[in-house]
Amino acid sequence: MAHVAITGADGNVGSAAVEAFDHETHKVTPMTHSETEGMESVVVDVSDREQFVEKLPEDADVLVHLAANPSPYAEWDEVKEVNVDGAFNAYYAADENDVGRVVYASSNHATNGHIVADPDEPETMRADADVIDPDDETAPDSFYGVTKVAGEAMGNYFAHREGVETVNLRIGWLLSEQDLKDEVTDPVSEEYAEEAARFARAMWLSPSDCKDAVRAASLADLPDGENSVTVNAISANDERCLSLTHGLRTIGYRPRDNAAEVIESN
Repeated sequence: MAHVAITGADGNVGSAAVEAFDHETHKVTPMTHSETEGMESVVVDVSDREQFVEKLPEDADVLVHLAANPSPYAEWDEVKEVNVDGAFNAYYAADENDVGRVVYASSNHATNGHIVADPDEPETMRADADVIDPDDETAPDSFYGVTKVAGEAMGNYFAHREGVETVNLRIGWLLSEQDLKDEVTDPVSEEYAEEAARFARAMWLSPSDCKDAVRAASLADLPDGENSVTVNAISANDERCLSLTHGLRTIGYRPRDNAAEVIESN
């Protein structure tokens, strides 16, 4: 039995993460910024270091750190505190409370600078995008992406310096099947409509695959000699550019859904 604490548990990915675990087998402690209707949670401000240390359960085995401003269109002052200081506080609290592993919610936006159609449109993808492996050079496409690169580096530091196991989970675009279809038929960018639709088809993460990725990142044994791994968390989409091989080999993440099949279905 593992005890898993989850920050940002009331968010889009957070809600899926809470449902990722068999609650009869594992203990799950949702952590939220404020009281949330329909969810019993520990209320914590992740930007308050002392509060984070105090509120993080001392018997937790894993901290899934999802709390952040998730907008790739946000300005620096909107993301720096919760995304950067919050990431440090998460690792600091985990280390102080002897939590063995942190699953850090990174993002495809840490590397999307390699493949965007236009620097001002972070949710677009060129047709000639190269395959991106987790160990390729990072290329943030936004200030949000910069904070995710910083968070990954923070985790790597705590892994190598303090021995906290770290899984950097580069999460794709979590959408329901209907929302995926809507994003493809009515893309967010009018000027780059096809490039935006391609991005959605490539980066889609289904709710079931999201649960599998969070569960695997939290519970799988890491390869011998490794205490820090980076994994792309998207579905098995035909048009993907993010490699899934490393995730399969390190944490056993094997996505089952495919954006192409969803879009072709009625």
